[in-house]
Amino acid sequence: MKIQQNISLKKYNTFGMDVKASKFISITSISDLQEALKQHEKIFLLSGGSNMLLTKDIQETVLHINCKGIKIIKENKYTVYVKVNAGENWHQFVLWAIKNDFGGIENLSLIPGNVGTSPIQNIGAYGVEVKDTIRTVNAMEIATAKEVSFKNEVCNFGYRNSIFKNQAKGKYIITSVVFKLTKEKHKLKYTYGAIQAELAKNKIKNPSIKDISNAIIKIRQEKLPDPAKIGNSGSFFKNPVVSETIFLKMKAKNENMPFYQVAKDYKIPAGWLIEQCGFKGKRFGDAGVHKNQALVLVNYGNANGNDILNLAKKIRKTVLAKFGISLEMEVNII
Repeated sequence: MKIQQNISLKKYNTFGMDVKASKFISITSISDLQEALKQHEKIFLLSGGSNMLLTKDIQETVLHINCKGIKIIKENKYTVYVKVNAGENWHQFVLWAIKNDFGGIENLSLIPGNVGTSPIQNIGAYGVEVKDTIRTVNAMEIATAKEVSFKNEVCNFGYRNSIFKNQAKGKYIITSVVFKLTKEKHKLKYTYGAIQAELAKNKIKNPSIKDISNAIIKIRQEKLPDPAKIGNSGSFFKNPVVSETIFLKMKAKNENMPFYQVAKDYKIPAGWLIEQCGFKGKRFGDAGVHKNQALVLVNYGNANGNDILNLAKKIRKTVLAKFGISLEMEVNII
């Protein structure tokens, strides 16, 4: 286990923020993690760096969770259980599943980040959330360096939420996740207009999981900037969910407002709210709002974390004043 000192974290976060870590350890095994926890009391966890905005140097010891490995642990004619270590890239795992004709996560193609952070945020897209396929989340308790497991039903999964963002926050490090995927009779979800349009463009009437994945990759590449080219963290804000009363008042004033019904409530696209406030495509120095998707804040090169944060605060204030809705940040502010 090698300890590096005073290194830049620019290549370890998708916003490309050039902050320094006083100490940095790459964790490639369970034993590495146990040893690091025993030797270092104050730690900072870093995985794919895709859901964070770094606004300052990190004084704690940074543990970069870099454990790799994908293993089938159980299967039958219809389903397969796959254990994936936390350091695996999420999209590469999706592609692996599709290559093996394992269904359930194809709608989550091209979501940035690593497998280990996927349960924390309960990542989701196009009608699918990762909780739909997670069976078990394996973790290590920080205080004791002991391994523990969380069954799906105790993870308290919700919209972009889980036990790991609430009661268990700061207490555990996710080491691997077990997914239950389908081997046949895949439950395909492609009712979203954008997916149907892309499939129709390619004259696909009976799509496979690969067809759906390809369609979503194409859609996301057209709408969202590549973090390797323009620093960003994907969706910066959560889509707000409002009551029927609030929804009807908003709809009366905004006839063309898009929405999705969620049980008795209504989800309003945050990107639409931001766009209506005139921020889409706007640039403030090197901090800006992406030209194709107002939900994405970007670093054009030399913005620092506080530049992005100040822009986010300005957007929240403007949306609140115009619509009476307080946007919640999806990205973790460090």
